[in-house]
Amino acid sequence: MREEDLQKVISILKKEFPRWNAPVVSLIAQKTGDPFRVLVCALVSTRTKDEITAVVCKKLFEKVKSVEDLYLIDKDELSKLLYPVGFYKNKALFLKEIAKELKEKYNSRVPDKLEELLRLKGVGRKVANLVLAEGYGIPAICVDTHVHRITNRWCLVKARKPEETEHQLTKILPEKYWIEFNKLLVAFGQTICKPVKPLCHICPIREYCEYPTTKMQTEAS
Repeated sequence: MREEDLQKVISILKKEFPRWNAPVVSLIAQKTGDPFRVLVCALVSTRTKDEITAVVCKKLFEKVKSVEDLYLIDKDELSKLLYPVGFYKNKALFLKEIAKELKEKYNSRVPDKLEELLRLKGVGRKVANLVLAEGYGIPAICVDTHVHRITNRWCLVKARKPEETEHQLTKILPEKYWIEFNKLLVAFGQTICKPVKPLCHICPIREYCEYPTTKMQTEAS
């Protein structure tokens, strides 16, 4: 994919996004632009499908609405609320530790600076950038497995690690798209550009992507 085609591609993805009915949409609905919710959803979603995370987070946020609520809730009760996400008991312990850290160091407020978010136990660049982008509306590129895989598949970047992908994208992608880029590519990756057997035959941006041609050449050789 050529850099000059990127804005056109994003325009097409934005147009197609409502039609995909991707699992990530139900998860986004639970975040409501709240930094606390964005942080919790991101931490709960590890090794769990978005559709399951969305259901669990909806149930969780009926009981836990703030850092203070998370700090005060009993660990066993929290575990029950998190079931059936993967490693729900471990995640309950982890969230309790996060709540304690936020209460004691940040006056029960989720930080809005990358450096401070990265100081929180277990928070890496992916989660930190997601909180900035979706929680605070601060331009940041959240590179998860979908963004990393797809942008490399497009040959838009050449990176072995998500951190390298993020660094390269900041030089290529206009800042006005940073916040929504993750949402678009996650939905695209869940429905069309899948890890295995991507649906290239129905892909709306196929003409801009080198992958179908590369794939055919590989299969013919």
